[in-house]
Amino acid sequence: MCWTSTLKMAAIGALAAAWAFSAPVQAQAQTTGYWQEIQKRGVLRCGVAEAPPHVIRDPKTGTYSGTFVDLCREFAEKQLGVKAEMVDTTWDSIVAGLQAGRWDLALALNQNPKRAMAIAFSEPAWQFQITIVYDRNNPKMQPAPKTLEDIDKEGVNLAIVAGTAQEQTLSGLIKKATIVRLPDVDATRLAVTTHRADALADDGDTDALFVATNPNRWVALAPSPAISKQGIAFGLRRDASWADVQALNFFITEKAAIGEIQRIGQSYIDKLAVPAP
Repeated sequence: MCWTSTLKMAAIGALAAAWAFSAPVQAQAQTTGYWQEIQKRGVLRCGVAEAPPHVIRDPKTGTYSGTFVDLCREFAEKQLGVKAEMVDTTWDSIVAGLQAGRWDLALALNQNPKRAMAIAFSEPAWQFQITIVYDRNNPKMQPAPKTLEDIDKEGVNLAIVAGTAQEQTLSGLIKKATIVRLPDVDATRLAVTTHRADALADDGDTDALFVATNPNRWVALAPSPAISKQGIAFGLRRDASWADVQALNFFITEKAAIGEIQRIGQSYIDKLAVPAP
């Protein structure tokens, strides 16, 4: 074989190798991504269950606001160029609804291993710690509790929102007290107010807002050692690619770096932390 023919064969082989290498990349590029599907639809569907100050539902209008609601709307409108639609759900159903494709993002989800086996998570936008609220005049809370063991006593009823991270955590820790599982935050507050429950367990920020309504009556206990500390993030379906998740992460990271997330969250905390007349 002559030198020229050898060069031609080598060139053909190189082209074939280049095509074989690029074909999977081209096929991948042609696949519609997580955000591209939403852009085609024109709406980012956000699954929401009430969790002040991150997800707040106006009882009169049914509209939503809060730290994660604001972030979701901004990501939809400014990053994706679509509208954000809040879809009502409960904490019992928020992960299952995400898996079933009824919404694209689940808002204000605690990051934990059990959920991570079912869905993908963004970077946390906020931090979570379980606290316990009780009536300072409740004889069952005398002397004032300092640890979870002081709450976990026979005859004590502890109200928790069903389906939440705090329910998952405390279900494995509470041995003597009775857990009263209720559908939402308002129900747990009503339970302790009417003495159906002796205490409630929730996110520290949510509990602080409740205590602020009547600080002479309510006490928030942050047990030592801490019951649980987790990040609060957006949930995505498992079919979201690494690049899709990173797009949302970059948005969160920048907002956190410039103090925007803290400013939004604190503004809602200040607005909601108004004592009852």
